[in-house]
Amino acid sequence: MAQETRKDIGNIVEKLTQHGQQHITSFFEELSDPVQQEFVEQLQELDLPLIDKLITKYVRNNPQVKLPGEILPPPVYPIKPRPELEQKYQQAEQKGRQLISEGKVAAFVVAGGMGTRLNFDGPKGCFPATPIKAKSLFEVFAEIILAAKKRYAAKIPWYIMTSRANHAATIQAFEQNNYYSLNPESVIMFEQGMMPSFDPQGKILLSGKGQLALSPDGHGGSLRALYKSGAIADMQQRGVEQISYFQVDNPLNQIIDPLFIGLHALDQAQMSSKAVIKCEPLERVGNFTLINGKVTVIEYSDLPSEMATRKNADGSYVFELGSIAIHVIQRQFVEQLNRDGFSLPWHRAVKKVPYVDAAGNFVDPTEPNAVKLETFVFDALPLAEKSIILAIDRDEEFAPIKNAAGSDSPASSQRLQIDRAARWLEKARVKVPRQKDGSVDAVLEISPLFALDQQELIEKRQQIPPLKPGQSYYLG
Repeated sequence: MAQETRKDIGNIVEKLTQHGQQHITSFFEELSDPVQQEFVEQLQELDLPLIDKLITKYVRNNPQVKLPGEILPPPVYPIKPRPELEQKYQQAEQKGRQLISEGKVAAFVVAGGMGTRLNFDGPKGCFPATPIKAKSLFEVFAEIILAAKKRYAAKIPWYIMTSRANHAATIQAFEQNNYYSLNPESVIMFEQGMMPSFDPQGKILLSGKGQLALSPDGHGGSLRALYKSGAIADMQQRGVEQISYFQVDNPLNQIIDPLFIGLHALDQAQMSSKAVIKCEPLERVGNFTLINGKVTVIEYSDLPSEMATRKNADGSYVFELGSIAIHVIQRQFVEQLNRDGFSLPWHRAVKKVPYVDAAGNFVDPTEPNAVKLETFVFDALPLAEKSIILAIDRDEEFAPIKNAAGSDSPASSQRLQIDRAARWLEKARVKVPRQKDGSVDAVLEISPLFALDQQELIEKRQQIPPLKPGQSYYLG
């Protein structure tokens, strides 16, 4: 063992002993020199004072979600403005365009997942998502950014949060695809934070004799990773004021939306959200509510069914707004959340975690044996002084790819992509072939580089060929 490594491990063991976690170095002398060095680097990243607090609050105890007495539906900007809002929507659109063109808006995608649930071997962002060209999710988003840069003559940096599992593969994908025609200097990648898993007594688990049992710290950790990685400092240097936050699984996401950005900025909000009208009251999405005057998301599992199914006089549901993890976040708000230690609350989950026991044996448990801790990005909403919600048409902006089959699958997403393309074409007075049941009788794909939105497609109507039943048409 190198002398420097021996010195490091001595200091680490001393600190671990002070925090009751010295057991994780029990097998250190059995490790090869390279593994020892990697393990030391891993141990040096542990925030032991924070871990102590989390163990006391969330591992040895199981704090229950307590809903307050009064939960109200939140105010929302509607999909189409009421007459009294028409002027504000126009002002917001103009404000959003101004901020984008001035380089004050950045895109930020949470892309730490692998495609395991989709039976895909690689980062989820590399999954082929579109119906004709099978463009990856990353390529779709890159084209949206390229089209927005051209439209607004803007610099739009793209921040990508990867994970330890897919960081190298993500970089490789971008390099092999020439960064999807983006300037590599405007694509900034960094890894998500990790958190150890614990046994019920608060002891950190090992997944190997020289490996901590780690898991990602949740999508809320993205706001911590932005800060710790230096991405926020990079944004400040570039003059970025607003962050367009989205997750990697939705190819219909309007990443650079001037109306949303403009409403957020005009109202001087710190963190804002897009919402969809839920398909049914118990849909498995977070519920937007108003608690103590603050916009708050309540998980579908925590909102009593009596509340979820409560109706207004007109028959609509009181809590009809669902969260789809699309936000605009003020850069200074992220700085504020991290200034005195990370501000978001942690959530406890009991899971099955394979581990190495005290005798050095590998154990693959059949029952949940460990506590994992994570944070949720929507928990930042009630910490904001001001937060707005914009309702959107889910058919226009939401086609997630989460499952291998069924709902929210590649097949359902591609159908939604084709249906949106058909609606845009029909608005442009292009005849779209349809079957007797009304479904589209063609495969359609519109590149954002051809038309970033419906209006641009209308302007390019003369470039669109006649559409024949059963054929495939790519507009790129």
